[in-house]
Amino acid sequence: MTNFSQEFHTLNYVIRESENVLLFAHSHPDGDTTGSVLALKEYIQSFGKKVDIACFDPLPKYLKEITREDFNFPHKFNLNDYKLVIACDSVERGFQKILPLLKEDQITAIIDHHPDITLKADINIIDAKYSSVCEMIYNFLIFNNAEITNKMSTFLMLGILSDTGMFQHANTTPEVMKIASDLMKKGAPIAKIVRSAFCNKNISTLKLWGKAFERAKFYPETGMIVSIITQKDMEETDASNEDISQVATILNTVPGTKFSLILSERKDGTVKGSLRSEHYKGVDVSALAARFGGGGHKLASGFEIKGKIVETEDGWKIV
Repeated sequence: MTNFSQEFHTLNYVIRESENVLLFAHSHPDGDTTGSVLALKEYIQSFGKKVDIACFDPLPKYLKEITREDFNFPHKFNLNDYKLVIACDSVERGFQKILPLLKEDQITAIIDHHPDITLKADINIIDAKYSSVCEMIYNFLIFNNAEITNKMSTFLMLGILSDTGMFQHANTTPEVMKIASDLMKKGAPIAKIVRSAFCNKNISTLKLWGKAFERAKFYPETGMIVSIITQKDMEETDASNEDISQVATILNTVPGTKFSLILSERKDGTVKGSLRSEHYKGVDVSALAARFGGGGHKLASGFEIKGKIVETEDGWKIV
């Protein structure tokens, strides 16, 4: 893993010198980007700074039990009011729209653990060997001798649990478990986080999952299991995009599968593909996602293409 001592020192210095800081969470926010910006907000506010969080989508409803914070759309802020702008996790899911709007004298920072990040900021803290951005922020806080509070511990644990699949994925290293142990000692309520973020499902979520599971098809020759979710399904079940996120992970647990693929229609006329696998299965799903202009991790990747899903005599197709 990269030693970010210089970057950690620089970022901390800039935070202390900035009166107004804007944090950016990626579109369709998950536990890692959410935990990252919320933990950083707590830390930066401890210096008496003004901190706002921008995102092109609202905070997921399932996280309301963990925090009362909320995200605001970028257009609600005067972006030029902030001396420092920090983007956390999957920065190419929205931050590329923000960067061109910033002035040259504004300082930008990127913290990400996804591979092949093409965006560049003034401060770049990027390494795909980390399990999550929350792990990276934990190291940043420890490096700068910060007091990690109960709330910060909760937010950091949320991100680590999210991106390690509750310690089930191959990125669950001994260092991750050591960090999780420390966060628990500092007050992170792991049972509450798991219940709120991963187990507390609405009836709309279960109905949507039922449709996806019913359509699932397994291809033994490739080890792929695939299913689809249409916009009509979303309307009939009154579900949201955040309800889709765990379907690919669950299908990936079916015996004999090497990887799972969920194709879901979105309101903007695109179809999103979500791919999942496990280290021992020997499949790099990021390579599959790259064929369709997407990317991500070897075990969790995605892509978006224009079109809609239609049912034909030969099965479901994207047209």
